[in-house]
Amino acid sequence: MKRTSYLYTLLVAAILALGSCSSTSSPNATTDAGANAVASAAAPEAGLQSAKASYISYCSGCHGEELEAFADRKWKHGSSDEDLFKAIKHGYPDEGMPAFDETFTDEEIKGLVAYIKEGIKEVKAYDFTEERSQAAVQQSEDLNFRLDTVVTGLDVPWGMAFLPQGEMLITDRSGVLYRFTQKKQLQEITGGPKVLAQGQGGLLDVELHPNFAKNNIIYLSYSAFKEEGGNTLSTTAVMRAKLEGNKLTNQQVIFEALPYSRTRHHYGSRLEFGRDGYIYLSVGDRGNHDENPQSLERGPGKVHRIKDDGSTPADNPFVNQAGAVASTYSYGHRNIQGMVLHPQTGEIWTHEHGPRGGDEVNVLEKGKNYGWPVISYGINYNGTVLTELTKKEGMEQPLHYWVPSIGPSGMAFVTGDRYKGWEGDLMVGSLRFQFLSRLMMDGNKILGEEKLLKNIGRVRDVKMSPDGYLYVAVESPGLIYRLVPVE
Repeated sequence: MKRTSYLYTLLVAAILALGSCSSTSSPNATTDAGANAVASAAAPEAGLQSAKASYISYCSGCHGEELEAFADRKWKHGSSDEDLFKAIKHGYPDEGMPAFDETFTDEEIKGLVAYIKEGIKEVKAYDFTEERSQAAVQQSEDLNFRLDTVVTGLDVPWGMAFLPQGEMLITDRSGVLYRFTQKKQLQEITGGPKVLAQGQGGLLDVELHPNFAKNNIIYLSYSAFKEEGGNTLSTTAVMRAKLEGNKLTNQQVIFEALPYSRTRHHYGSRLEFGRDGYIYLSVGDRGNHDENPQSLERGPGKVHRIKDDGSTPADNPFVNQAGAVASTYSYGHRNIQGMVLHPQTGEIWTHEHGPRGGDEVNVLEKGKNYGWPVISYGINYNGTVLTELTKKEGMEQPLHYWVPSIGPSGMAFVTGDRYKGWEGDLMVGSLRFQFLSRLMMDGNKILGEEKLLKNIGRVRDVKMSPDGYLYVAVESPGLIYRLVPVE
């Protein structure tokens, strides 16, 4: 069954749900019936286009164009029609769900509720892997390749790190750290941090120490939490630990982004060692764009730079500024979920989520302000204008931006000689549109984009492995693929 056909049916059902009403008989019942038949045939078609446009424009960025994010949803606030109506109309700002009471009428919200409830049934029954395996050989502009399924049985794989002897560490947002062994077994590693696996939080990225082969030290970013005043507060934190077999020891929390917050979104969070031997780590604005990104006295909305033991480098840009968070390297960020070291220049590249539009690719520079929320190429999720400015003196412009938003997550530069024609290109995963974006590079210039692996699933991470292959982690269900070039 094609996804488009069932979505069409669902949208018509939602529209009819809005338009249903009781009628009374009349002397001209036959004539009325004929006229109504013509009208009802036209009304769903017109309404279909409107409802489809509304869902795609306002909802799909977070929930998927085909409702994938609802498939295994745990309904924290209830799943009745009334519960969903309330969630859409009034929102849950602390969890990243905006209010749409000024965007949609009550009748339009009822239509969205009907669409979501019926759509969930179809999404759960639909086998997404069928679409992913339709073509044994994938084609790009420069080479052909196939997908090898490497790892199965995950929930939401968030980060990958490659161990010696061909093994892999995988973080699952649920809070589990896995080792994928040479024998292709998925083994759980104990001793990891306790995480708040709610909203966008959980166990996030994983990074090896540059001298891992000698010291077995790894780093994990995650959503830490504490109870305060009857509320559960959380933030982005980093744990350093030693990997001994399938157990973590010598655990140390070496970073916490202060202040803690009641929100459950925009944690960031990627980890990357620079050539200077320091850790670069991203922290999202935690949904508080009014205070966090532009304030040097607050940890969220920043890229931080710390030593491998968590201490602060003496040459950080704001280390001597009174009141500033000393670990801050750059600021004015919304939610960075992609970070990678450029293999030639040694620069740190990032991408981050915009709001509705305005996802960005940037090269990090020491002490620079990347503008959020003063400048942006996007608008609020509910359609309101956040800022009229896209440029301002003293604020950096992105190398590349997407409108509409693709929901970027994970990124990697293509290295080695396995992928002829892709050498040096930047690969970025798309959560929203479920593809792998190939940004074609010439030095630091992005020349164009090719969309690969359409309908692969919500791409969460992209990594180049020491074996020279690209690995792609996707959600729903949680799988990791390897891209293998073919003649």
